[in-house]
Amino acid sequence: MGEKDQLDRAIRDFIWNIVEIHSQLEEIHKGWAELMGISEPQWLILMAIDELDRGRGVPGIAVANKLRIHPAFVTNQTKKLEGMGFLSRVTSPDDARFLQISLTQKALAEITNLSNKREALNSTMFAGLDEASLDYLNKRLASIAKNSRLASQKLSIGVL
Repeated sequence: MGEKDQLDRAIRDFIWNIVEIHSQLEEIHKGWAELMGISEPQWLILMAIDELDRGRGVPGIAVANKLRIHPAFVTNQTKKLEGMGFLSRVTSPDDARFLQISLTQKALAEITNLSNKREALNSTMFAGLDEASLDYLNKRLASIAKNSRLASQKLSIGVL
């Protein structure tokens, strides 16, 4: 097997590993969502808000960008989550056209209740990897993600 064939095989193996990881993470997210009585996309929205909020709330567009989903879907789902008591949506003090979305105490309590289970799951998923290994892996994955976006753009405009 030539060097190009080995590289092609390694790339295919990598892609299938990512497909498998994505599938497993999707199942895990569904499980967390079920424990809270919400859908998987709603769970991801809560997690994105938790990740992005620095104490002032998060604009819906930031959540949409983080999750790579349509802003209208975020608006629809955050209204539902607000109705369930998981989110508060208030007018932005900087621009009245936008809302700042925050987790409520109810959502924070539910997430905290799951934290021990989440830590145990993370220990299982990342067994054998220390902080330096994860940092190295995250830097490489971020580079591949950036290059994937570029490749996707090239494909969509017919450059490839």
